[in-house]
Amino acid sequence: MKELELISLYYYLCECNDNVLWIHHQRFSPNCAPKNEKLTDVELLTIYFYCRRYENKHVKKEIYEYAQRYLLSWFPELPAYANFNNRLNKLSNSIPYLVDLIVNDLQNIENEFIQNNISLVDSMPIILCSGKRRGKVAPELSEKSFCAAKGIYYFGVKLHAIAFYRKGKLPLPEYLAITSAAENDLEAVRHTLPELTNRFIFADKAYAKRQLQTDLLKNFNTQLYTPVKLVKNESQTTRQFKKAADDLFSSAVSSVRQPLEGWFNWLIEKTGIQRAAKVRATKGLILHVFGAIAAALLNWLV
Repeated sequence: MKELELISLYYYLCECNDNVLWIHHQRFSPNCAPKNEKLTDVELLTIYFYCRRYENKHVKKEIYEYAQRYLLSWFPELPAYANFNNRLNKLSNSIPYLVDLIVNDLQNIENEFIQNNISLVDSMPIILCSGKRRGKVAPELSEKSFCAAKGIYYFGVKLHAIAFYRKGKLPLPEYLAITSAAENDLEAVRHTLPELTNRFIFADKAYAKRQLQTDLLKNFNTQLYTPVKLVKNESQTTRQFKKAADDLFSSAVSSVRQPLEGWFNWLIEKTGIQRAAKVRATKGLILHVFGAIAAALLNWLV
């Protein structure tokens, strides 16, 4: 066990909790928690993120069993598994804010490597179950959709990311959100794009809208680059004439976007975020997604 890492993580989470997190998971009634609840919220989060960050345990049952076996000397008031699981779900609303704090701290540390004027945009599916079944978990978020990259239908959500480009490194997330799998990628981040002023944005074909490109350039001095999309009713002769130039431009845009795809792959390998088949509730889904992101980003911080 890594004692110094455990202590460092605990102190970092204490600082985050004192600054912001307590607002989002504070309890307003003494009856909303068991009377024998002696483990603090910060200690609970420390167990959760220590096991995900350092011990590669990403399922709550595995995390609890590891804590019961190796961390009892540090957390002797560890509750029963049912209470442990329930309390983690109650803390789920504060985890996105923890991700935001981690990202801000990383931006301050990595500021010299960040190219603030280059943003990468992409999305990734998070699968609750295959499309052959009827998804019943988190119905307010989850919907059926088709993943072209994997060639499958699935029930789930999408993780959308806007990230700063870093030369020679994985990009650093600036904006993260989840939406239903059926929601169009552009609509999911359209309200955020105007905030990216004086930027060069590299995205996929879902963002290839001429009017959007014109508006961003005119109103926000932001240039949006996407792979070339075929024009409807365009003659075959014209397409063949422009094919070489279009293919070259599309390849150039894709090569700039590739680090964000690499970040998604790194996130999947580190945390198993894409497979959420064991999630059983909306709070559990939020904890699964943003808990995985926070655990992965902590690799760069503590």
